[in-house]
Amino acid sequence: MIKDPFDRLGLDREVLTVSQLNGRARVLLEDVFRSVWVEGELSNLARPASGHLYFTLKDSGAQIRCALFRQNAARVRQALRDGLAVRVRGRVSLFEGRGDYQLIVDALEPAGDGALRLAFEALKEKLSAEGLFSTERKRPLPAHPQRIGIISSPTGAVIRDIISVFGRRAPQVELNLIPTAVQGREAVAQIVRALQLADRQGFDALILARGGGSLEDLWCFNEEAVARAVAACVTPIVSAVGHETDVSISDFVADVRAPTPSAAAELLAPDSSGLRQRLETLQRRLVLRMRNRLAHEHLRVEGLTRRLRHPGERLRQQAQRLDDLDMRLRRAFAQDLQRRHERLSRLDMRLAAQHPGRALTLLSQRLDTLAERLPRAMRELLKDRRQRFQAQLQTLQVVSPLATLGRGYSILLDEHGHAVRSAAQTRNGQALTARLGEGELKVRVEDNFQTPVTLSLLD
Repeated sequence: MIKDPFDRLGLDREVLTVSQLNGRARVLLEDVFRSVWVEGELSNLARPASGHLYFTLKDSGAQIRCALFRQNAARVRQALRDGLAVRVRGRVSLFEGRGDYQLIVDALEPAGDGALRLAFEALKEKLSAEGLFSTERKRPLPAHPQRIGIISSPTGAVIRDIISVFGRRAPQVELNLIPTAVQGREAVAQIVRALQLADRQGFDALILARGGGSLEDLWCFNEEAVARAVAACVTPIVSAVGHETDVSISDFVADVRAPTPSAAAELLAPDSSGLRQRLETLQRRLVLRMRNRLAHEHLRVEGLTRRLRHPGERLRQQAQRLDDLDMRLRRAFAQDLQRRHERLSRLDMRLAAQHPGRALTLLSQRLDTLAERLPRAMRELLKDRRQRFQAQLQTLQVVSPLATLGRGYSILLDEHGHAVRSAAQTRNGQALTARLGEGELKVRVEDNFQTPVTLSLLD
């Protein structure tokens, strides 16, 4: 029975057989390296009739033998060949029969594409958690757009396909190209700038388009900066990146995802023939309704004409009534004006009887008398208050703590300006202010002798 592989050999020099040594080494390796990812280059690929795959994974400095058993090999969709850069996942083990150190592989993927896939899934999960893919934030496309912005490369088949679809289905729609690189190191920054520029130009909708390609070719549409620029746009966006099987992060963030650029154009290009037929139908219905309405109004006008009386008689009656109201208004105005004159005369007489001239003379004399008395009263009051102040000042100096400070004492103040009266009010390291008779000092508590001191009995 194999012992714990971490047990050390006994002091009596336990001797192992080769099988025991390899068994312990295998258990140790499989226990420590249960699942690891390793990247390298395929070589010595062997495909025996059993369906298992055996190969060597190497880099510039080392190599390791690998085994990919049939049930796991069946899940590998890529065509494997020597020299292919791959990333494998598996457990480190040891083939006891030969003592060969090996990696038992359970998953394999191309190194470049695999790394991008992992980054794709990580960003997808992050943006989905933030709600950038939610249907609540997606805007509907306009039914009859007039101006469309196209964010794509100015060269290639994509822009020609989009123009062809609009020319066939909706030639009246104005198309505007916002050129940008759609591949390479500069593509991400250019796409972000193009989205921001297009969103400010008042388009009815935007098309973000690119033709097909590998995952690396389409990767700029999987960058977080592009995804957030798409999400920040106020204008509805149709994402048409790659072929039908290609899916990008921009597709998830955009308001609508189209399988191809031509399909995106068809989503935004109303069919002119269908619109023309509908317009002709509406025109016929409008003409019919107008004829019916005109006939109805004609009959109504004829009925009103028969009932209409000549307005001359009514105008004469209104003129007579207007003259009567004018005379009544003039009489009422004259009577009201007479009443107001009489009331004004009575108020003039009452005002003359209560003229304030005499009262003002008496008040002026009293004011002169008070003005003479006021300076004398103020001098006497100030003299009395000054004497009382001197007396209180002398009393205050007797009991003032500043006098105590002048005799060489000081007052300790904490950081809030409160006086410290007990060592228990302080803590070690606390900053205090010592106020002296002249000036202040900043001091620090080194020890307030409040903390019990524990002495070791072993010292």
